[in-house]
Amino acid sequence: MNVPGPLGLSGDSLAACVQCGLCLPHCPTYRVTGDESRSPRGRISLMAAAELDGAPMDDEWLEAMSTCVQCLGCETACPSGVPFEELITTTREVMSSDRPAPLRLRLGLRLLGRPRLLHWGVRTLAVLQRLGLVPRSGLFPARLPLGGGQRRSTPGGDVLLFTGCVMDACQPEIHDAVVDVLVAGGRSVERTGEAVGCCGALHGHAGLRGEAMRRAEAVMAALPGDRPILVDSAGCGAALKRYGGLLGTPAAVAFAERVFDVHEWLAANAELLPEPSGLVGQPIVVQDPCHLRHAQGVHGAVREVVGPYATLVELDDEGLCCGAGGAFQMLEPELAGGVRERKLASIGRAFERSGARTVISANPGCAMYLAAAGVEVRHPMEIVAEALEDRHGR
Repeated sequence: MNVPGPLGLSGDSLAACVQCGLCLPHCPTYRVTGDESRSPRGRISLMAAAELDGAPMDDEWLEAMSTCVQCLGCETACPSGVPFEELITTTREVMSSDRPAPLRLRLGLRLLGRPRLLHWGVRTLAVLQRLGLVPRSGLFPARLPLGGGQRRSTPGGDVLLFTGCVMDACQPEIHDAVVDVLVAGGRSVERTGEAVGCCGALHGHAGLRGEAMRRAEAVMAALPGDRPILVDSAGCGAALKRYGGLLGTPAAVAFAERVFDVHEWLAANAELLPEPSGLVGQPIVVQDPCHLRHAQGVHGAVREVVGPYATLVELDDEGLCCGAGGAFQMLEPELAGGVRERKLASIGRAFERSGARTVISANPGCAMYLAAAGVEVRHPMEIVAEALEDRHGR
């Protein structure tokens, strides 16, 4: 039953939460604050109060909703199957009309839809970095690329590599690693490139549903056909896989079925991977991005793909969020920092017990945010590409 109200939330979805509290240990904002209004069940109670009882959506109410990282750890942990993503996404969409996103975020999101301008801006920042004029932050790698170089791409290739926006501009070496592995395995690869650009993930995360839908339609129009679309960014992959629900059309559903996280696809096509050397690989700590673990549920594929080339070390925090959360680190820096401190403590314990000094993460936001705190972070596919180089003696 849908209950008419200011948020347009499903009464059944709200009622599914039995307030058991099993979500609490998996909510990063509750873990940091201990505040019930910063927990999933607390937020659902506030949603229900506004939707069913006409409670005011005042500043305190809005703050409770805006401080959700949307990591979906609660949804994975919930024994009642509460659709928290549906609830918080709808709520944030309503909020965006009454409480517009900050100007700096809106300007940044507009830039993502202009790939050439984004690349120019990143090259400018790269120069300023080298002159020591850009302070270190979690928004960019410590050393941005200056651009240039040849990016191997085969038009009409066997598979499409979705290169996106920020990752293509800031971390092109990760796309290079993916292409190297796939080509060595006998597959030709076409990069989607600047003609496709942003998937709309951050727009949806900010509650800007209309803009997310427009980005989805543009991406689909640019990538017709039935070739597999491989994604090496967990956040982009989660967004692309949700186009069916976002647009609600058969074409969008069919498009989403073509999308695979690159590790997911390689785990199912393991014959394409390089032969392991047989030696025990270096210890590496695995950090699961929320969009891979909770949104896509394919984090196990990273272990299947990288396991033959390294000794993988697990964290002891059950996949707790790192705090990056798309633009969350920019909008809620203090809270995001508190969440990151817990992740850093878990990484520190893993380093101590294993001797590892490197973390792998399959999402650019997580990688950059952890690297800004001094952690050496690699993408899983870079480890596989290095194994390929070792095999050929390069």
